[in-house]
Amino acid sequence: MVWFVSTGFFLFSPERVRISVRFYRELFPEKGGLFPLWCTWRQYHNFSHVFIDRLWLQGPADLTYTSEGWQDIEASHKNGRGGIILMSHLGNWEVAARLLKKECPDMNLLLYMGVKQKDQIEHVQKQGLSQDGIKIVGIDQDGGSPFAMIEGLKTLREGGFVSMTGDVLWNREQRTVPVRFLGHTVRLPGAPHILALLSGAPVFIFFALGAGRRNYHFKIIGPHYVQSSSRSQRGEAIERSAQEYADHLQKALYQSPFEWYHFEPFLDPQPAGQLS
Repeated sequence: MVWFVSTGFFLFSPERVRISVRFYRELFPEKGGLFPLWCTWRQYHNFSHVFIDRLWLQGPADLTYTSEGWQDIEASHKNGRGGIILMSHLGNWEVAARLLKKECPDMNLLLYMGVKQKDQIEHVQKQGLSQDGIKIVGIDQDGGSPFAMIEGLKTLREGGFVSMTGDVLWNREQRTVPVRFLGHTVRLPGAPHILALLSGAPVFIFFALGAGRRNYHFKIIGPHYVQSSSRSQRGEAIERSAQEYADHLQKALYQSPFEWYHFEPFLDPQPAGQLS
């Protein structure tokens, strides 16, 4: 059934398919012909596993995982430092958040999510996260409240963790940071890196990639800190942190190209040499 649903979305969403085809053409420029279209086909059918695994999390069976770098998050939790967990739409970030909370049930975990009106799937998704003890802060597409950032700072200063996506812009008003990615200039959210600078909390880059049926591999990179010696150098520190994230995202993307679940335009046509 899931295979047929995924095929339907692939066949009847031509604009979104074009976005993915263009992305895979940039990712694999040496490949021609129908290869980018085949990659998109794989992307759409892999995405169905995100919803299947969500059901497994709610059922009697459990998902399994291996990890590298987990000990660094665990150490930061035990020492009361907390941190910013920078997730992506490469892999299954929801599984990562929920298994993270199950592994450390006493962890104070705050998750920022974009708000979409009339989205029943997203409602169920948030409900499941809340039931696992994860606090959700919704950011509206028309602009977020400044209190949302304050809540994140409060959580970090109490030794908790704040989870944010590093590759999706929630709204047109938020601050962005230019980075180099696949030979293009891409604008990423500045909020995670600004929050790290203001709080002094470490940043952990977190990828939750599929490793077989009902199994994941968590790759955690960090901690790294966003620091500047003067107010005038804060912008450079934020850009360095965002670029480090972009470099790791690009590397992970080549390792798991069909787990790219970002269906909006991502690449800016401006060449990377023209960073502002």
